[in-house]
Amino acid sequence: MKVGIALLLGAAIFAGACGRNSNATQQNTNQTQTTDVLGAFSADSAYSYIDRQVAFGPRVPGSEAHRQCRDWLIASLKRFGADTVYVQGAQVKAYNGDKLPITNIIACYNSGASKRVLLAAHWDSRPWADKAFNANDRTKPVPGANDGGSGVGVLLEIARNLAAKQPSIGVDIAFFDAEDYGKYEGFEDNSDTWCLGSQYWAQNMIPYSAYNKPVYGILLDMVGGRGARFHYELFSQEYARLATVKVWSEAEKLGHSDYFIREKGAPITDDHVVLTRAGIPTTNIIESINSETQSFNPTWHTLDDTMANIDRASLKAVGETVLNVVYKEKP
Repeated sequence: MKVGIALLLGAAIFAGACGRNSNATQQNTNQTQTTDVLGAFSADSAYSYIDRQVAFGPRVPGSEAHRQCRDWLIASLKRFGADTVYVQGAQVKAYNGDKLPITNIIACYNSGASKRVLLAAHWDSRPWADKAFNANDRTKPVPGANDGGSGVGVLLEIARNLAAKQPSIGVDIAFFDAEDYGKYEGFEDNSDTWCLGSQYWAQNMIPYSAYNKPVYGILLDMVGGRGARFHYELFSQEYARLATVKVWSEAEKLGHSDYFIREKGAPITDDHVVLTRAGIPTTNIIESINSETQSFNPTWHTLDDTMANIDRASLKAVGETVLNVVYKEKP
């Protein structure tokens, strides 16, 4: 993903969207109110699921590592008690002409519930470390521990919890492919070159119809960086206010307000824009104002995006928050 103008959000879709919430831009007061943590989210387990993905190698579409990780993700979701696991295979064309074999994976929990929430992450990794300091490294694939692996690892641990304790609503977990194959260089808007998997999925929204879409979604992307801070992402704040308020408010109640900052972040091109445009208002938990770079985590699109730079504390803050949001949701 990249900072920049997002995929065009049709005005008709958002004609009834809520206006800007003035409370959503208030400064973080660091006043927290502790509450019970629901479920049994394990940062160690989430870390191990990230490590397993990285061990396959860079999950670049078309590679053997990509195929092996795909099979492992499908098997893991089945092992973690999903009612149904939908596997959507396709071939998409990248901006440079590459034909990419992709797989979107959607697992459903409590399928009989009419009210549903969608949790999502991308599982592919970038084919080029285009932000590497050494120019010779910029054609090498990114390990993808944080950018790709971290969101998936947290959601797998959430899936394990959902199998142990069924939520009162329906929860669907989506792993989208080919998010990170986009064109970054240049000044023109290249938004539509990213998020190829979710763009394909939006054309045929397995397993939804016009009548059973989730009421909102939560996207996890780059949630495992050391000392991560998650500001409000601009498009989430504008077009998925309900989900954004739920997540950041729950984080504060749990004592995670040092991670979830109640200040404006950057506009990000990411899968949440595609989901929101498709009628599922989705908030994005993503580090976009790193204290060192004032942008993404320093390991972003470099060969340093490894397990050595994954922080269990960041995983814990995100995982506990999202799991609490899900378990507190009423039918």
